[in-house]
Order: sequence, then C-alpha cells, then structure tokens
Amino acid sequence: MSLFASEEERRERFPIAKHWIFLGHAGVTALPACVADAMIAHVRASCENHQEFGEVLGDIGKTRATCARLIGADKSEIALLGPTSLGLSLFANGLTWHEGDELICYGDDYPANVYPWMALAPRGVKIRFLRPAEPGRITPELVAAALTPRTKLVALASCHYLTGWRIDVSAIGALLHERGILFSVDAIQTLGAFPLDVAQVDFLSADAHKWMLGPMAIGIVYVAKRNFAICRPTLLGAWNVHSPQFITQEAIAFPDTAQRYEPGVLNIAGVYGMQAGLEMLQATGLDRVSAAILDTSDSLRQFLEEMEFEFLSPAISEPMRCGIVTARHPRVEAQALFSALETNRIAASLRTTRDGGKWLRFSPHFYNTRAEMDVVAKVLRAEIS
Repeated sequence: MSLFASEEERRERFPIAKHWIFLGHAGVTALPACVADAMIAHVRASCENHQEFGEVLGDIGKTRATCARLIGADKSEIALLGPTSLGLSLFANGLTWHEGDELICYGDDYPANVYPWMALAPRGVKIRFLRPAEPGRITPELVAAALTPRTKLVALASCHYLTGWRIDVSAIGALLHERGILFSVDAIQTLGAFPLDVAQVDFLSADAHKWMLGPMAIGIVYVAKRNFAICRPTLLGAWNVHSPQFITQEAIAFPDTAQRYEPGVLNIAGVYGMQAGLEMLQATGLDRVSAAILDTSDSLRQFLEEMEFEFLSPAISEPMRCGIVTARHPRVEAQALFSALETNRIAASLRTTRDGGKWLRFSPHFYNTRAEMDVVAKVLRAEIS
C-alpha cells in the first residue's frame, strides 16, 4: 500500500530511497527531507542571527504540544530530552527508594532500559527479572504473576528491540495502577510507528532517532503531573530552577511543568527536526502509518518464509507484532547475508542474541514498499541458492 502520489514524490520526501533500500528504522533512521530542511533552516538562521532569537521559545512550546498529542498527554508533562537512557535514568534516580523495595524489568531488554534499574541494587532495591517463554514476549499475565506486595515499579519497553514483540501498554498499566504500582515505559521502538496512550503510564522516555524519523539526542520524556512530587529532578541548572534575571536564589524552586527535568540548554536544532518529523507522521495519520508498516513487513516475512528462514519475531497472525522482522537462514551465515545486502545497498541490522546467535533484523517504515521487498528477496535468494 502506498501513501504517496508517485515514486518520485516518495523519493523526494525520503532521499535515502534514491540510493538505498533502508530497513534499519529500529536502529538509527535516515532523515526525511522535511526533518533535514527544518534543522538546516534553524542552523542557517543561527549564523545569520543569534541563537536565542525570539521565536525559539514559542517553537519549543509548539513541539511540547505536538509531542503531547502523540501520546495523549498534556504539554505541561513533556520534557524535550534525549537520549532515551537520560529519561530512564532521571526516573530511576529521581524516585525515593527504600530497603526491600522491588522493581520488575526484563533482563534481555535493550541495555538502556536495564542498567538504570540495576544500578538501584546498592540502595537495597531488589531487581526481579521477567522470564518470558519467548524472547521479548511480555504479557499482562506474565507481569501479574511477578508482582509481590513489595513491587514499587515495573519498567518495560513498549516493544522488544530484537524480536519485535509489542506489549499491551494499556492493559499492563491498568493492572499496575489497580495495585498502586508505578509504570515506566521505554517507548523508542513504537513511537512514530504505532499509537500509544499514556493514560495508564507514569513515566515514558523515547529518543526521536528511530520510528519518529527524527535526529539523535532529542526525544520525549513524559512524567505524569501526579508524579512531579515523587520524581525529583536530579539534574539542576538555571533553566529548571527558578532563577530570575539569572540570579541564584536562596531556595531551589522548580517550575510546575516537566521543564523541571530540563537542566539547561536544549538541543534546539533537534527540537526543530523532531517537530518536523512528528508533524509529517501526524499529517499522514498514525493508523495509516501503522498499517503501511505491517503491510510491508508482512510481505517481507512471507518471502523469508518461502526461503525457509527461521524467526525470532512474531508471526503475521500475532496482533502484537510490529515492523521488526528478525530472521536467519539455517544453512547460510547471517553475516554473509548481511554483507550481500550491504553490497546491494540494502540497509538492515546484524544482531546477536545472548547465546551468540547471529540474526538479521529488518525494520521498514511506512515509506518502504513491497517492490523494495521484492528486491530484498531476490538478493537473499541468490545467496542461499
């Protein structure tokens, strides 16, 4: 399914498509033209004017509102920070922990959503790791079975970075809130690709450089306003502490918005880039984006099934699948297939599991096409024949 009037339009809006079949959006995206243009325009303005020209503050507010709409939050609950690990670390370090508190996470999640929580162990926090039957498949039932009266927080990714299993954020959030347990979500592998509502989420962090089609080191950090009092800012500066006329005050006072988590100068070029990417996705319609991603990734999986590939990612029949297709061939090393793809200007990812296994990870976005998947299949067939 195409969301473009022509192939020419697709390639103009996504210049990478002129040169590559880019299937690496679960890694670091190639920037759309609108994102690059927005960042270039700001950088140009910053050398023809000074970097603090008047409209910047207004544009920061506009981006907070855009991010808030994406996740169903209020703009006062949005901090503009990246990378994802920065937000997760702010949550982990900003909460008050007591000896014997328990925290649940998934040990084989992406390390950025494991290490900030593991680092709480010296404070007496017990870290309990989920053990799903299939890598990355975290269900509400699995989470419910792991809870104890001492569970203070559950920290999960909205989608597993390697296998592509999404979680039911609303269902897990609801069961946790019924028990008074906090819920932190690393949303980098779904924001921009699938709808996500934070009504049942306490904390969320996601950098823009994957499915949001934005630059690196800028993202969305969400803290529900009800949690401002319990998640204290741990990075302090003149931007998030009341400092009239840049004069240090006798007492530390924070804004009554999520700006309290932004200690100083923001990545303004990144803010403009993220804003442009999100405006494009929201104008396209996130439901249409999701449908296009699944249509393309499902077609690729069908080709791979015909070639007898093995999979870590969910089957096409699974409603909690995403745009990640992770596979390997039983007879040909993944490294060799990855090299063949690179030679043919097809960008995928080569990933390793804990047991040392090598896998190809494909992650197309909404602008990728079935015709491109035909090319990928042709290259792989030639290598395994």
